[in-house]
Amino acid sequence: MEACDTPDCNETLKELDLFLDAELSDGAREAIHHHLDSCPDCLSAFDFHAELKQVIHRKCQENEMPADLLSRIEKCFDTDFDSDGIIG
Repeated sequence: MEACDTPDCNETLKELDLFLDAELSDGAREAIHHHLDSCPDCLSAFDFHAELKQVIHRKCQENEMPADLLSRIEKCFDTDFDSDGIIG
């Protein structure tokens, strides 16, 4: 792999999920976008992550959540995620 500008490949790969979820600052997003434009290896990894996120999203939409799953998650995190006033 040819030497890359900042951010380097390792940093870019660590930030791909945040980049895909638009959870980075404008400057960080621009730096990663620029890096992806000039690095085919990182662009390939980006394409894989983007497609994987789409498949997971689609599968989560197709399958109904088991009835007790939210209750179990609330108990694990001791948090009322569905705002019903009950944990579990």
